Amino acid sequence: MKDFSSILLSWYAVHKRALPWRDVKDPYLIWISEIILQQTRVAQGYDYFLRFVKRFPNVQSLAEASQDEVLKYWEGLGYYSRARNLHKAAQSMKEGFPSSYRQVLALKGVGEYTAAAICSFAYQMPYAVVDGNVYRVLARIFGIDIPSDTAAGKKCFSNLAQKLLDTRRPADYNQAIMDFGALQCIPGQPDCKKCPFSRRCIAYKTGHVTQLPVKTQKTKITSRYFHYVYVKQGNKTWLHQRGAGDIWQNLYEPPLIETKTPQQDYLSSQPYQKIFGRHPAVLKVAPLKHQLSHRLIYADLSEVTLPPAQAVPKGFFAVPFSEVRKYALSRLVQKLLQKAGLL
Repeated sequence: MKDFSSILLSWYAVHKRALPWRDVKDPYLIWISEIILQQTRVAQGYDYFLRFVKRFPNVQSLAEASQDEVLKYWEGLGYYSRARNLHKAAQSMKEGFPSSYRQVLALKGVGEYTAAAICSFAYQMPYAVVDGNVYRVLARIFGIDIPSDTAAGKKCFSNLAQKLLDTRRPADYNQAIMDFGALQCIPGQPDCKKCPFSRRCIAYKTGHVTQLPVKTQKTKITSRYFHYVYVKQGNKTWLHQRGAGDIWQNLYEPPLIETKTPQQDYLSSQPYQKIFGRHPAVLKVAPLKHQLSHRLIYADLSEVTLPPAQAVPKGFFAVPFSEVRKYALSRLVQKLLQKAGLL
């Protein structure tokens, strides 16, 4: 389709979203925005971006910060490996933000899509972005039924995206196709009658809009059962920092007992007895559901009162009640503590 880019850019001229990372050439700011928008809706990421770059306005300020502080500013966004990777990447930039595609791609946590976005937006380099929005737009308009999550599909979409790219205006083109997927060619039931490609869109003409793009793999959802215990010991409570190898690495939380089934009695379990002895806990927040990308967590919160003389077990530390909010907590822990009136 020879006029694909011109149609797309004409639509973009009318529907372009006003966003704080648009129309800037600073690769650092573009990088931060792209990492925030991975797995995050624009509406949610907007305020996070503003707060994050106010505190960390450049590579040096981010590199010199502690990981705890970076995670605190990321608190609530989820997918915390993004924040850890940002921090590590900033610390690796000894001579400022890189200016070549290969150097950008080599940054911790940066893949082909993010590298293409940064290089096209900041440096006007001719690299086409290919993300979920682009898969959907191209699959529908060109009638591509090759699964987008296969090697053959990724190659097909990548080649087509690069072929369609307006190399004279790569930044505008890439922004346009992503906005088009986010605003016009949306998942589910888009308003195809108002689409500038309706006369040419193969999916629309053949009635396959909701069937494209095709994916072969479905994420398996597993359930986990968390029982948090909020300690009251004088004017202090206990926290624990999560380690590597599981969700929410390096975030903080109250003592946690995990069970294999929701019916299992965690209060009489060995892990509970080892931490709290015979002191009983009282349920404060009934189990609630917390959905992650491939996990469904059922979590509740209990409260236990301990004598001031009881030693804090290894792996935990005591903090005043008023200082808990200074630590980076998962959104789930925030919700539980807020529901219990403890945060």
